[in-house]
Amino acid sequence: MTLRLPSKFGLMLAASVACVAVFVPSSFAASQSVPVDRVVAVVNNEVITAVELRDRIQQAVRQLKRQDVQLPPDEVLERQILERLIVERAQFQRAKETGIRVDDTMLARAIERVAQNNNLTEAQLRAALTADGITWERFRSEIRSEMVLGQLREREVNNKVVITDAEVDSFLANNPESLSGSEVLLAHILLRLPESPSRDDLARQSERAADISRRLATGDDFGRLAAANSDAPDAVSGGRIDWRPANRLPALFVEAIRDLKPGQVSPVLRSPAGLHIVKLVDLRGAQTAQAEKLEQTRASHILIRSSEVLSDTEAQARLQALRERIVHGENFADMAKAHSADLSAAKGGELGWVYPGDTVPEFERAMNALQPGEVSQPVRSPFGWHLIQVHERRIQDVSGERKRNAARNALRERKADEAYEEWLRELRDSTYVEYRLDRD
Repeated sequence: MTLRLPSKFGLMLAASVACVAVFVPSSFAASQSVPVDRVVAVVNNEVITAVELRDRIQQAVRQLKRQDVQLPPDEVLERQILERLIVERAQFQRAKETGIRVDDTMLARAIERVAQNNNLTEAQLRAALTADGITWERFRSEIRSEMVLGQLREREVNNKVVITDAEVDSFLANNPESLSGSEVLLAHILLRLPESPSRDDLARQSERAADISRRLATGDDFGRLAAANSDAPDAVSGGRIDWRPANRLPALFVEAIRDLKPGQVSPVLRSPAGLHIVKLVDLRGAQTAQAEKLEQTRASHILIRSSEVLSDTEAQARLQALRERIVHGENFADMAKAHSADLSAAKGGELGWVYPGDTVPEFERAMNALQPGEVSQPVRSPFGWHLIQVHERRIQDVSGERKRNAARNALRERKADEAYEEWLRELRDSTYVEYRLDRD
């Protein structure tokens, strides 16, 4: 089976969980039979071994094969993956220096969400991983690693992003159609430049970018060229940037794809991070006046949180019993006032009118599946267990304040992505690296 994983759990985890078959280029397959390990790079005071590199190459190959991306030459892929490992190792070192850690409780909750998102129990998740040849300990380790990197980005980058009212005003004035809900699927190639590139640095990368553009123009595969050349973290997935709202993209990309049709490629672009080539793979969600209106849902809920004295199973059973009483005629609001652990209990669990995206995905999916007057089965979210009742729905104009909030959120994500690229570049430039890949 194919497991669906949260977006924050990145390529490494998705590649390792999503498929069973392993395809390895001949040279790597041959090397797999050699049990001897060696150091292929030193990152500050830590080493990266040949076994680590080989494992990550195998994951990348599975990812590229699954996306039907032509594989680059073995030695090119090897050096690309080694660079990813170096940047990743530098991030883990910074996380350790700043005291970031993920304890077992946090890890257990994250794994529980992975299981729920795949409609599995933990036992079923374990079985699915075993069928894919992935041990439980390896899975836990990769989840923990992704969480550490997520917390590091939040601390070092996201929390430092500031959006001013003037920026919001400018965004709304210059992008009147940007909050319409259209989404784009992109792929990109990044040729990174140092913080203060010399004339030779710029000339060398410009020549590479021009060569890539020429090869694309003659029909070479974009994903293969991204995997072989891009310095972005998503290079090993063929440079693919999964579906996202157009307003969450870097402004440079938005401008570049404005006049492109699906399948077309931008000219070479320059940003503080380096040189970019962007491909518009597909788009969806027409930009029309109807985007000024959104469906709202008026709903109530009852929340029961599990704890040391109340297990998940007991919390779920308690809500199931409350549901039976409500279905047989007792009042939902009265049950909420008496039993809900949410602040909304005082209002009978009333949440008011809810816009799409106002609640966590697990809650929203369950709520959207209900008809007015219907009560859900117990629903698990990061906050606990819920019963949800939908009262009514309506189509509502998007208010001016909500537009400003949406613009602020779009700007924050856009600036955070750009700042993260810059932060990674600075981190890599300040990291001591000794390559030993070509040594005997």
